[in-house]
Amino acid sequence: MVVKRSDDEESLFETSKSRGSFLHRLFSVSLFVAICFVYAYRLTHIPTGGENHGGGEDYYYGTWTWLGLLAAELWFGLYWVLTQAVRWNLVFRKTFKKRLAQRYEESKLPKVDIFVCTADPEVEPPIMVINTVLSLMAYDYPSEKLSVYLSDDAASDLTFYALLEASLFAKHWLPFCKKFNVQPTSPAAYFNNILLHHNHAKEFANIKKLYDEMKKRIEDATKLGRVASEERSKHRGFSQWDSYSSRRDHDTILQIILHKKEPHNSKDEDGNYLPTLVYLAREKRPQYHHNFKAGAMNSLLRVSSVISNAKIILNVDCDMYSNSSESVRDALCFLMDEEKGHEIAFVQFPQTFENILKHDIYSSTLLSIVDVEMHGADGYGGPFYIGTCCFHRRDALSGMKFSVGYKNDLLKSERDHSIEENLHELEVKSKALASCTYEENTLWGKEMGVRYGCLVEDVMTGLCIHLQGWKSVYYSPPRKAFYGVAPTTLLQALVQHKRWAEGQVQILLSEHCPALYGHGRISLGHQLGYSYCNCWALTSLSKLYYSIIPSLYLLRGIPLFPKMSSIWFIPFAYVIVGESGRSLLEFVLFGSTIQGWWNDLRMVLYKGTSSYLFALIDSISKLFGLPDSPFTVTAKVMEEDVSERYEKQVMEFGAASPLFTVLATLALLNLFCLLGILKELALSEDWFETYKKMSLQILLCGFLVLINIPIYQGLFLRKDKGRLPSSIAIKSTVLALSTCILFNMLKD
Repeated sequence: MVVKRSDDEESLFETSKSRGSFLHRLFSVSLFVAICFVYAYRLTHIPTGGENHGGGEDYYYGTWTWLGLLAAELWFGLYWVLTQAVRWNLVFRKTFKKRLAQRYEESKLPKVDIFVCTADPEVEPPIMVINTVLSLMAYDYPSEKLSVYLSDDAASDLTFYALLEASLFAKHWLPFCKKFNVQPTSPAAYFNNILLHHNHAKEFANIKKLYDEMKKRIEDATKLGRVASEERSKHRGFSQWDSYSSRRDHDTILQIILHKKEPHNSKDEDGNYLPTLVYLAREKRPQYHHNFKAGAMNSLLRVSSVISNAKIILNVDCDMYSNSSESVRDALCFLMDEEKGHEIAFVQFPQTFENILKHDIYSSTLLSIVDVEMHGADGYGGPFYIGTCCFHRRDALSGMKFSVGYKNDLLKSERDHSIEENLHELEVKSKALASCTYEENTLWGKEMGVRYGCLVEDVMTGLCIHLQGWKSVYYSPPRKAFYGVAPTTLLQALVQHKRWAEGQVQILLSEHCPALYGHGRISLGHQLGYSYCNCWALTSLSKLYYSIIPSLYLLRGIPLFPKMSSIWFIPFAYVIVGESGRSLLEFVLFGSTIQGWWNDLRMVLYKGTSSYLFALIDSISKLFGLPDSPFTVTAKVMEEDVSERYEKQVMEFGAASPLFTVLATLALLNLFCLLGILKELALSEDWFETYKKMSLQILLCGFLVLINIPIYQGLFLRKDKGRLPSSIAIKSTVLALSTCILFNMLKD
């Protein structure tokens, strides 16, 4: 699929371009021409007179309705141009880890700090968190060069207890992983794959027993809601909870659990050092804004600079366990490359999910973004930072600007502050860096570290890094590097997309707007790529207009599109068939199914008419000083009945939400309109002429009805708990029916 570029043979990585880029560009040009013809039709057929009572073809549609369609289509066309920026120049990467091993001895490799963030033990269970931590500790990399930091924004002693248990289990787990080349290195994921265990049944049984015992102790404590007094007395770290008031009001809690300065406690059963392991719950006070995950990341940046100070940082979400033990070496192939490594600020790996089913009912794989658009952004200077599964250069993340004279000094030994101080002194010194007041009158969150003031702080941070002259790399290895947990209900997915879209609007309106501030600082393709994401929420108005107006005009028999016999029908048909065929081909080529593609189309519609709409409304509200929407942590666990429906790929509604009210109303409105025109066709003697005149509108309305079948089922046919609530059914039916009746009663 790719054509290799003539890179240096001794380079640690290779960049290739998409083989089908010429055909794609040719098709895109033809589609652009067709879009221009659509505009020509709208501009040359604007209704200017009254209704033609003589029965001719020139019906009076209403100038404003027509201009509204033109505005929607202009926006669709502009947005389509933006999408081409991330499809025009796809590049793919390949690493050469053997060259890395031949060039650098193990002792010469740089240290790596790993940040794991968790925020709530109820939605992010401690057993899941420590599985992620253990998978990262077991990387195929010198253990003494790894340091794992867990940031717990809930300051939960249950999570701390689970981490203590994990530190004990790691003494057996890490040697087991190395001895048998275990993949994946998350115990839970590994034990779920029974086919892997035939060659070492005895050892497997022993390590499985140890894990089950640990898991039981952690889950028992979680169910109890507290750590037993006997367990608390075994570790001095629990004393730090004596001054604990609540998760929003407590001192800094920091504990270095494993460190080489305590060799009796920090070696595995084979006598090898374990990675450094640190627990951090930064100080929280009600009167101070804590900046959510961005604040946690910045606290980790400062604390780690004292304890380990690695020049490479990996950050992952607490549910994103390592699926490949070679990810660190893959990242180093980019960051340590002699020719280009010095200009790379971060290496972004795809965010993939283990609970995705064959047809991906909520389109959680984000296939177009992960498998296409991120590679396209990489072709213009680098992918966007997505907040997880990312290896950073500490200098770049800390706010340093790139300069031509920057030296790639990853081989230079980092200063080890811990040599000069004992662990207690290190902990005391580090705690001060995680206090509420430390960032006052500093550049943290503004020009240093992860940026504040944006719901998508990760994208904003990556943008600022790019604006400072750095580049980034997107690498999708043959074996997926990380696996996480995708949303399992429609509401979870829609709320998640609402937050993302609202954050993108914040970037669009910020001083770092790529379309304006990015001029001269990043490439035009990069500007367009960022702008494409920033405009997600703005597409809601056009999608909403197209979902309502053409269908309503069906009820009055008024065509808004050219009839089938008109030459103007051709560009409309070409755009519809061409773009649909392109997206279907894209899905099939990247391993999805036709049903998966159909589900993605549904989610594009649902996001566009609900999540993005409310994101736009909230963004406008904030401009007038109205309250912000509350931050929502995506649930990582689900009830048994929800799980069963998800496994059967049945759409989960369940809750009453304004998002569902909008979707159900639109679905019913289109159903009523389709039934109305079908009734008219059935009673009409010249039904075929009517169909030819209204064909595109009928097809659009029919498409909207077909794609909304899960909503009709949730409203009227299903009896399980995942159906749409009766309150939603009543409200949406009344709204849709009254809209149709009122519109039909209006006179021209």
